[in-house]
Amino acid sequence: MIGGRGGRPGLIALAARTAVVAGTAGAVNNRMQRRQDSRYEQDAQAQAYEQQQQQAAMQAAAQQAAAAQQYAAPAPPSGGGGGDVVGQLERLAALQQQGILTPEEFAAQKAKILGG
Repeated sequence: MIGGRGGRPGLIALAARTAVVAGTAGAVNNRMQRRQDSRYEQDAQAQAYEQQQQQAAMQAAAQQAAAAQQYAAPAPPSGGGGGDVVGQLERLAALQQQGILTPEEFAAQKAKILGG
């Protein structure tokens, strides 16, 4: 019965082919799933990075606004006059040198301090 007359060798060959096709389909499906999972992971990481960058930018802007607000308040009247104004101008200049105040912000705060 080696010649295939009993039906069994043909059945075994068919079963073997079916197993190979099913195994190949499973491997392709697994590979596609891994690629899709990898893409999802990359997208999630990119979104998380973007959110971190936005939060950092918002925190930096809030710190700059707080520093500018601190020096935006009018100075209390002083008895001697000149020493307090000079100190405020020196603090403003230091903030500008540190990059906390822009030149425009420095000029606006300076004008407020000098009363103009």
